[in-house]
Parts: sequence; structure tokens; C-alpha cells
Amino acid sequence: MSVQQNTSNYVPEQAMPSAGPHDYPWLAAYPKTTRWDLPLKPELLPAVLDRSVALYGAKPATSFLGKTMTYAELGDAVNRAAKGLQALGVRPGITVGLLFPNCPPHIIFYYAILKAGGTVVNFNPLYTVEELSGQVKDSRIAMMVTLDLKVTFDKAEAMAKSGVLPRMIVCPFKDLLPSVKSVLFSALKGKDVAKWQGSPVRSKITTYREVTANDGRFTAPALAVEDVAVLQYTGGTTGTPKGAMLTHANLTCNVQQIDAWFAGTAKGEETFLCVIPFFHVFAMTGLMNYGLSIGAKLVMLPRFELVPALKLISKARPTVMAGVPTLFNALMNYPGIGKYDLSSLKYCISGGAPLPLEVKRGFEKISGCKLVEGYGLSETSPVTHINPLEGPVKEGSIGLPVPNTVMSLRALGEPEREVPLGEKGEICIAGPQVMKGYWMRPQETADAFIDGFFRTGDVAYMDADGFTYIVDRIKDLILCSGYNVYPRRIEEAIYEHPAVEEVTVIGIPDQYRGEAPKAYIKLRAGHTATGRDILAFLEPKLSRIEIPSEIEFRDALPKTLIGKLSKKELRQELEKGSAS
Repeated sequence: MSVQQNTSNYVPEQAMPSAGPHDYPWLAAYPKTTRWDLPLKPELLPAVLDRSVALYGAKPATSFLGKTMTYAELGDAVNRAAKGLQALGVRPGITVGLLFPNCPPHIIFYYAILKAGGTVVNFNPLYTVEELSGQVKDSRIAMMVTLDLKVTFDKAEAMAKSGVLPRMIVCPFKDLLPSVKSVLFSALKGKDVAKWQGSPVRSKITTYREVTANDGRFTAPALAVEDVAVLQYTGGTTGTPKGAMLTHANLTCNVQQIDAWFAGTAKGEETFLCVIPFFHVFAMTGLMNYGLSIGAKLVMLPRFELVPALKLISKARPTVMAGVPTLFNALMNYPGIGKYDLSSLKYCISGGAPLPLEVKRGFEKISGCKLVEGYGLSETSPVTHINPLEGPVKEGSIGLPVPNTVMSLRALGEPEREVPLGEKGEICIAGPQVMKGYWMRPQETADAFIDGFFRTGDVAYMDADGFTYIVDRIKDLILCSGYNVYPRRIEEAIYEHPAVEEVTVIGIPDQYRGEAPKAYIKLRAGHTATGRDILAFLEPKLSRIEIPSEIEFRDALPKTLIGKLSKKELRQELEKGSAS
């Protein structure tokens, strides 16, 4: 059964600013296999899955800890869940939360919610109950779908107890495993499973089997492509998280933009290794939605562990892997990497954070695979830029705008003015993948746009060939004696030191200069270096004002769940230290 859609009166939420091709420097370096002015067809997101179910029904769609589901089986599970959700009241205007690590139920309920007419809200299962409760209240979800594992169930139960969460749908983890593993899990890991049958909020709990015990003949809702499909909350590193309203058109156009860029993919034959969690916008679009659109097999890991991931690469033979720079850095620096076969990988995509040059070069050397950097944000569905797979690739660049995407660099503090090539400015984006706005925040939505362009908050410059180079985030700028100091520039210089594995630079209070850079460094195993060594190494590379005033060595640096180095915890430490 398919969902009815109305595309006859489609108008993009953020109309494309008018300009001629001569205004777009990136066209001269554009990949020969891709048209920048490619016609895009906005559609309802479930149509992406329905098409692949029809084309690749017998082929494997998912693989999870050894258990495989075909496209036909996935399509049937989605339709049954959609009918069950409608029986629970899901319809257009209703928001439903997903609280999962990577696993098949995340995909099933993501598409089932959309088929029922609802809106998906992705939640990070590692957030605290307090953080989750804030987003649950803000998004006004009618129910939360999660696993019966204590690590996720207990948080949902706590919100149900407090009255924040109206209803829960619980999926049994052991049913996701092959029969032998399921028995072993019950015997050895039973303590990890929540005793939800005796929960004080049992009346608010519906089971997966109850939701899917039907014939799958759901009632197709009347939806338009400009309706909101997903509320994607921003990371909140610079303030309270906001829900980016991503429409069906935003998400399906971004899938088509990615597909046009990777024109060499073999439809129905690729295998994607899904390490980044689907609740993150990078994996949601770049792995789940795009992978399903081309009939790929999605091999899922519920969490990233170095050796198990390497074993899975050798066994599952993925052709595509996406990750954040710290993931590729960890693989590159693992002493036993030579024991594992990475030859199946055609290409890897790095996103979510800037890719240091040393990581790109090092990973490509040990893997024999091209590592391509891309760029995007929650508010842009997310992809706006990717480096070409073939042709000119400029190291340190996020690449070129994807089809139908226009980038404008605006003067810092004067966003009405566009800066010339080579000059630093704020990246502003227009295109069909740009969000409808922030959920229930009209003023913040208005502030986020200038002349029809979304203001990203990232500072960059563009060269004569249209390649973009990010310098830093506006909010990450360190103001030293009135000068702008960019942490990324300092980090790139420190990464060149052979003893450094990871580095993060933040601004700290300085009595004389106002702010000064401080570097937190993790050294490679078996290497040594002192602060004096690092400073001597940096002296010819950085100006005096960019040299860190402090260097602190640590055994580990804080990271987000997807593996991005996180500055938030380091800033919080400084704030607590100042307060005490």
C-alpha cells in the first residue's frame, strides 16, 4: 500500500535565489558525471522505500548481528507497524519519538510513522533523562518507541512516570538476533533487559507484537511534500537544542542530490556499514535513506567498538562506510590494522566535523580507499557540499555545492554584504534541502535567514575554482586582543606533530588579551612530547597570537556519541573551575 501525495502545488520552502551560471565559480570544477542544475523531484519519503521494495524485494535490506531482513520483509513490517500506529492515533500533525541505537526497529518505525501520516522525532539514547524530557516536552510527542534494554527503557519509563511521556512502544531486543544468539543473549545478558511487565507505567506500554499484529492494510493519509517529516534537534552545543523542521521534500531532494554525486554506485548491489547512529542527521540521510533508495544492504552496528568493527568489515565486505574524523583516526592508529581486510571499501565519507589532513592521508594509505569529506547541518537535511570522487580534490576543502545548492559567503557582522572570492565570510545556503524553519520558534527562524539563505554560523572562504574551506564556527572564534583567532587553524597545525593523535582547542579567559587559545592533546600510543616540544614545533607555523597559552595532555578527549570531539565538556570544566 502506498501513501497518497499531492505535488501539484509544490513550492520550495526556501526559494532558490536567482543568479546566472557565471555567478557560480564551482561549475568549472564540477564532476563530469553530475549536473549542478539536475532536475529534482520532491516526493513523500515512504515512496523511496516502496520503490526499493518493488525493485529489490528478495535482496537483503538489513543485517544486524548476523540476522538479515529482505526488502520484502522490511516493507511488510513497515506497513504492519503503520497500521498499528494509526490504531494508536498516529495521523498528520502527530509527532512520535524514536529512542534507539542502530537496529532494524529504528528503520521500521521511522518509515511506519511517516506512512501513518505522523512526524518522526529522533532522540539520542545517551542523553540524560533531563535532556530527553526537555526535547519530549518541546516536540510534544504522543509516544516513544524504544527497546526493552534497560539502557533505553529505563529513561523512557522515567519520563512516563513523571507524566512527560504519554505512551511507550517497546521492542524486544532478543527478537532482533539469530535464534542461537537470541538464546545466548537471554541466558547471559538477561540482566540488561528491563522487567517492563511489572513496570508501574505498564498501562502506558504497548508491545511491538501488539502494534504489528495486523494485515498491514493501513489507511493512506493525504500528505503534501512540504509537510514536516522529521523534527531533527540540533546538537545544542551553543545553546538550547532547537527542532529543525525537515519536510518530505527536503529529505527526498537531499537523497537525490547525494545519488547524483555518487553516480557510480551499483543499484541493488552496494553494502553500507552503518556505524554512525541513525538518529544523527548525517546517518539518517547519508546511510539510511540514501542506502535504502539504491537498494543497498545496511549492515548495522549498535555502537562503535574498534576491533568488532574491523572484524565486521572483513566479514561483511562493505563497499561504503561513513564516519566522523575520529573514527577514521582510530582505525588509522590501531596497531593491528594490518590483520584486517579493508579491500572491499570503494569509498568512505567523512562528515560531522572537519577532517584533518593527516587523518585523510593516513587512512587512505592504510586502506587503499578514497576518503571524501562532505559538509552539512541538521538544518540542511544535511548535505550541502561534497568533494568530488574523481577529478580535482583539494585537501582541507569541504568540496563543492551539491546539485541545485547555492552558497553565498556573507561578511561577518554584516550579513547583507557578500564577500569576494578568497575572503572569509559566513557560509549561507539556499537549496531544496534547507529546512522549513525551527519548530515553534518564529523569531529564531527569521534570524536564521538572510535574503533567502540559511545562515550556518560557519566561517569559510572559497577559492577561484569554487572549493570551500571552513576556517571555524562564528561562536568558536577566540577573540585575542581584538583579533579573530580560529581554533581549527591551530588544531590543523598541532595535528602535523607526529606524536599527536587528537587535539581540541578552545578559548580561555586571559587577563591581558581577553581570551587566549588552550590546546587539549591526546598523544599517540608509544609516543611522548612535552608542552615545550609542541610550542617549539608550532613557532614557525603560527603567529604569536595563535600560539596556545596553555597545553594540557590527556589520556582521552571528550566526544559526542557519534565520535566527534566535543568542546562543550571542556568549556563546562572551565566554567566550574571559575565558579569555584
